[in-house]
Amino acid sequence: MNVFATCRSIPRLAVTLLCAAFLTISLTGCGSGGNVGETSGPSFTPSFATSAYHADKALAQNGCTIDTSDAQKGYVSATGSGSSRLKLLVTCGNMSYNYDMKTDGDPTIAPLNMGDGTYTVSVMRNTSGSNYVALASTTISVTLNDQFQPFIRPSQICNYRQDSDCVKKASELVANAENQGDAVAAIYEYITSSISYDKAKATELSSVTGYLSDPDETLNDGKGICIDYAVLAASMLRSQGIPCKIVTGNLQPDGIYHAWNLVYIDGTWHAAAFTVESGTWARIDTTLDAAGDYTSKDKDLTYEDRYTY
Repeated sequence: MNVFATCRSIPRLAVTLLCAAFLTISLTGCGSGGNVGETSGPSFTPSFATSAYHADKALAQNGCTIDTSDAQKGYVSATGSGSSRLKLLVTCGNMSYNYDMKTDGDPTIAPLNMGDGTYTVSVMRNTSGSNYVALASTTISVTLNDQFQPFIRPSQICNYRQDSDCVKKASELVANAENQGDAVAAIYEYITSSISYDKAKATELSSVTGYLSDPDETLNDGKGICIDYAVLAASMLRSQGIPCKIVTGNLQPDGIYHAWNLVYIDGTWHAAAFTVESGTWARIDTTLDAAGDYTSKDKDLTYEDRYTY
């Protein structure tokens, strides 16, 4: 399954681009030394938002279904089966994302991550090579309940449940949080001090063009590559009701293809590694900040967002 999407004419990128460059960086998982910093903001109460497939509300075409009944909540879902490869294509304006679908009839959930607008959602079947034909398609006008809806819920890329280990751990970590800044700081501190960069996994996946991260696996193994860090952070934060995006793109000046997060809190968090202000999307990079001598605050680093999930 593919962790990447196709946006305009940009081709799908291999997972090796996320990993290979980090083989030369000393990432030891030493953490940020417990430097939580200062936080402020209103009282924090965790909340859990779900994503669900509704068979009774789904459009059925050619053995496939598309459920758009919760579009205002920031996601759509689809099912399909068969021996051919299937993709869920989500298009809005001149942007499109595609997701490799399950072919056993289980639903695939995709975020409506391009904001309000007119979306076309299609189930595509592979015919030969890179050629696909639409089996089912529908066009909907989407007005999200708010801009955060796609980024507070599980989806194919950020896949967790209320009983997931990462959700249970996140709940433990934020139990004493007085505000959202405290919650983000606690989760960030845990990840950067507990998860180390997995060079062996980077090598193993160097020739793989599709990879979906399992946040529970990352948590329990205590190691991962950059997309694993980003998915774990997003899963833990979203599960507590804190909006979090997974972003992939280029890290300059070396052109490393990388993954990181953007968070949005009602409050502030000022620490050595980050300044998170109220009412703005702020970047956190748990992969780089797991290394004590190479952090996302290095002045010569520039982040170029490409895909957002």
